[in-house]
Amino acid sequence: MKKLLTWVGLFGGLVLLLLVLGVGLRRSQQGQVGIGEMAPDFELVTFSGETYRLSDYQGSVVLVNFWASWCDACKPEARDLEAAHKYYQPRGDVLFLGVDYVDTEPEALAYLEEFQITYPNGPDLRTKISQAFRIRGVPETFVIDQEGIITHVQIGPFSSLEDIKSTIDPLLDL
Repeated sequence: MKKLLTWVGLFGGLVLLLLVLGVGLRRSQQGQVGIGEMAPDFELVTFSGETYRLSDYQGSVVLVNFWASWCDACKPEARDLEAAHKYYQPRGDVLFLGVDYVDTEPEALAYLEEFQITYPNGPDLRTKISQAFRIRGVPETFVIDQEGIITHVQIGPFSSLEDIKSTIDPLLDL
């Protein structure tokens, strides 16, 4: 009887391991969340301790930018993202969120200071947010409309302030 229980336990463990691997493989083959999909809800705690939950901003356009201080490709768009944030900030219906990916806090804070970033930014603790969006690298940016639907996915940096505005303006009553 003891031998049977051992075999059942081993078989059960093997089945569980295969199930976990199968779910991981399926998820990795799904690719990134895309245009027309509901954005995954998440909570971002900023470096200053404020909490932002995406679902609290229904009715607003939200730009979610994944970046890292070690990412050379992130640097060219940093000033343009800040300029776009300042351009839309007076409206009150466009939110920019920066998600710092696999980074250290001192380097991330130095990056934010170097590029004078004032919109909310926080670390992606345990990479939960990047996993929800299934990003493949940085920079990646998702523009989410007032209903929570992803309307634009930017792989790599935006090329200019005008490029950013051209993705957001069509979502607004201008």
